[in-house]
Amino acid sequence: MRARIYQPARNAMQSGTGKTRLWMLEMVPEGGRTIDPLMGWPSNSDMSAQIRMKFDSREAAEDYAKEHGIDYVVVEPKKRKPVIRKNGYGENFATNRRQTWTH
Repeated sequence: MRARIYQPARNAMQSGTGKTRLWMLEMVPEGGRTIDPLMGWPSNSDMSAQIRMKFDSREAAEDYAKEHGIDYVVVEPKKRKPVIRKNGYGENFATNRRQTWTH
């Protein structure tokens, strides 16, 4: 059994970073997925692929994996660069704009 420890990325539909502080331990499926012949949905006979656990820190996730004899791989998170503008959101409505408004 192999697991992946990672910090989830932010939701692509929002600019906030909610739910990205926790660390996840997710089991990697042993075999590939198969297509159900009746419905056409992908399925997997490996039930451990459904296990997804949340931890407050990376060390806690690693300790859990070591205690239970789970082979794991840690995927380091990629930090995003903060978007900081000089005048912030109010810059969109500035009255002293020197160039034409493009949006």
